[in-house]
Amino acid sequence: MSRKRWHLFGLLVAAGALGAGLAVAPASAAGTVTAAFTKGSDWGAGYEGKYTISNGSSAPVSSWTVEFDLAAGQKIASVWDGSYTASGQHVTVKSTWNGTVAAGASVSFGFNVQYSGTYSAPGGCKVNGAACDGGTTPPTTSTAPTTPTTSTPPTTTTPPDPGGLKNVGYFVQWGVYGRNYHVKNIETSGSASKLTHINYAFGNVTNGSCSARDDTYADYDKFYDAGSSVDGVADTWDNGALRGNFNQLRKLKKMHPGLKVIWSFGGWTWSGGFGQAAKNPAAFAESCYNLLKDPRWADIWDGIDIDWEYPNACGLSCDTSGPDAYKNLLGALRSKFGSSYLVTSAITADASNGGKMDVTDYGGAAQYLDWFNVMTYDFFGGWDAKGPTAPHSPLTTYPGIPKDGFNTDAAIQKLKSKGVPANKLLLGVGFYGRGWTGVTQDAPGGTATGPAPGTYEAGIEDYKVLKNSCPSTGTVAGTGYAKCGSNWWSYDTPATIGGKTRYVKEQGLGGAFFWELTGDTANGELISALRGGLS
Repeated sequence: MSRKRWHLFGLLVAAGALGAGLAVAPASAAGTVTAAFTKGSDWGAGYEGKYTISNGSSAPVSSWTVEFDLAAGQKIASVWDGSYTASGQHVTVKSTWNGTVAAGASVSFGFNVQYSGTYSAPGGCKVNGAACDGGTTPPTTSTAPTTPTTSTPPTTTTPPDPGGLKNVGYFVQWGVYGRNYHVKNIETSGSASKLTHINYAFGNVTNGSCSARDDTYADYDKFYDAGSSVDGVADTWDNGALRGNFNQLRKLKKMHPGLKVIWSFGGWTWSGGFGQAAKNPAAFAESCYNLLKDPRWADIWDGIDIDWEYPNACGLSCDTSGPDAYKNLLGALRSKFGSSYLVTSAITADASNGGKMDVTDYGGAAQYLDWFNVMTYDFFGGWDAKGPTAPHSPLTTYPGIPKDGFNTDAAIQKLKSKGVPANKLLLGVGFYGRGWTGVTQDAPGGTATGPAPGTYEAGIEDYKVLKNSCPSTGTVAGTGYAKCGSNWWSYDTPATIGGKTRYVKEQGLGGAFFWELTGDTANGELISALRGGLS
């Protein structure tokens, strides 16, 4: 995921541990377009819901709009597979990539609702202006406000509730070794309750297929005793029993029913296989589906993340699959997994003229994705051994920046200009710093002799180390920096994360994500800053 991340691999993604669905809407009426509500998980302070739109007519439907009313004390937190506006308790959801519904077919969208008191189902449902049950009068409930008399979406809207902004963190498979970071640490640090999604990194892409063969020991075989298990219950050696990170993630989800887990494929090391996969997108999607839906672990996963570094451009290796390959690959995944499964992607933040963002159709791919993780970090680092020193994750440009288009705001604005909706963009934060040695100048722009020493790799160091070994003394372009002896480091702090989360809200973005959990302090200092800023 990060620019020079080495070890990789991971496994799977599929439907989360939701409670049994409870359908509360009437059955579809023949010959009409209907919408039925189903309740999923309920964690006391919120619930997950889904509306399934069914086309009972003899002709295809090109788009749909569903309106409903939330009970008093409820508010919408997030929506996926649709775009929404809210006016008071009235919510309007419009189709995005899934607008076309063939005759006899159905699609769906999901959402989370925050509430206090007693749960009540939504009421006043309308689909394309008509009652959701196919009748002439929209149904009402005693707990929901009266439905507006017009079917026109409200013109006065409120922005998405900040509590609905996504806070996505990467958990690295190999962290269980030298870093000694386990799923239990997500819980003991307090981070689990602050995350909306976890990306498990990384699955491999080989022979045109999703693969989980590189470290199956860490994935699903490593034994956790009671003391090291996230729930205090030891693994079993029973034949066929699931162990390792997968079982630990399964247990974590049971402890936090609203938490979603996504399996990420590719990364810096394993992206070379995407070119072959793009030659037969349907076969690739089929392989991923079969892997993620394996009955041994299908209940753990809520989505799949594609981290292709970089389509039609160069990363560890160079890809020449063409500007449409990425879009076609994602389209095949969406078609195979359907509307109820999360499909996301980590992408370049290179907004330079003619750079990586200009050689792939990211705007066209957006229709198939729930969101993009924009890797707005690693713009500059010790791979340029002589410098100049520069913040590796600048929020904005600044005088003397080494390269135009290499900053967060430039990336976000360019993606918007390509037609990517703002709420499908997540801003990336690094829980680590990049540094140089042989530096004599305190301010950015100094010369160097090479990458600074790091615990695991030269030129990179975790925040939990840098906050003590080289505390930040200044900021440039919204990112902290410091010079300690001859070493110069740049990294984000709780204060600079506050500035980046304000940017998220100002730009109407869908939230933020970070690479990765092991870089934070034992009490989750950075993730607390992210969650606080997004709330």
